[in-house]
Amino acid sequence: MALNTALPRLVALAGGVGGARLAHGLAHRLDPDHLSIIVNTGDDFEHLGLLICPDLDTVLYNLAGVHHPDQGWGRADETFHVLEEAARLGHDPWFRLGDKDLALHLLRRQMLAAGLRLTAVTAELARRFGVVHPILPMSDDPVRTVIGTPEGELAFQDYFVRQRCRPRMVGMRLEGLETARPAPAAVAALERAEAVVICPSNPYVSIGPILALPGLRERVQARPTVAVSPIVGGQALKGPAAKMMAELGVEVSALGVARHYAGLIRGFVLDQRDAHLAPAVAALGLRVLVTDTVMTDTAARVRLAGEVLAFVRELIRES
Repeated sequence: MALNTALPRLVALAGGVGGARLAHGLAHRLDPDHLSIIVNTGDDFEHLGLLICPDLDTVLYNLAGVHHPDQGWGRADETFHVLEEAARLGHDPWFRLGDKDLALHLLRRQMLAAGLRLTAVTAELARRFGVVHPILPMSDDPVRTVIGTPEGELAFQDYFVRQRCRPRMVGMRLEGLETARPAPAAVAALERAEAVVICPSNPYVSIGPILALPGLRERVQARPTVAVSPIVGGQALKGPAAKMMAELGVEVSALGVARHYAGLIRGFVLDQRDAHLAPAVAALGLRVLVTDTVMTDTAARVRLAGEVLAFVRELIRES
């Protein structure tokens, strides 16, 4: 598909599978000078002596076309020989790292040890995968999501993977936020952007950490910004967003998401199954687009990206 350079310079905020899918669709519609993707790093953690960056890697694998087609994360045609041998030697294999995935983590560790910042490492890995659109970590400094439960705090991957989101969430905090700064490349991308798209990612643990960094929320708020709902028909298509919303006392619906973003965004994208919520979303002062937001394949990703971009252009004209 021909890339359209007449469209606005856009920044996409992304995390998780839904975010990666829409970022992939946007990359089909926009050339690298017109799209930058700022990615959550609050999910990052150290494991087996390696820095694991789940959201960065999910976006990278999707844009490179090497992701697992069913999971949406991890590598296609993956093997697990290293993990199986590590388990035989006594390692608890609670976090599944495939052999191809491990190769990337090893290279990341090598480059970080050589003194490169995470932004530069991510750019080099993207180049090696043939990805031309900028994939930008939200920060080069460590920021780690910690989930509060009745039994105490859990590191995000412990909560999400090891415990499969079973503990009740009563709150969250971002460890390291007090000293972290947004990555300069992420700030520069937002300064150049004519508009922002918040991908259908978890509002709390995927988008929240990005917006919590100094100055980023204000830059997003200053631009025509559209959010795509990660909740469809009262359910999250991927991940624990619906469970988290319920446990935090938030209405589990696309309207609940729109309320969460009210005051930050100017447009909201609803799935057609939630069309009945459009008047209530509009009552928040938001423009509304109702369409099919479920991205079952590449064609659906590209179609949705095109509709979102047309919506963004309408908002820019009205600004």
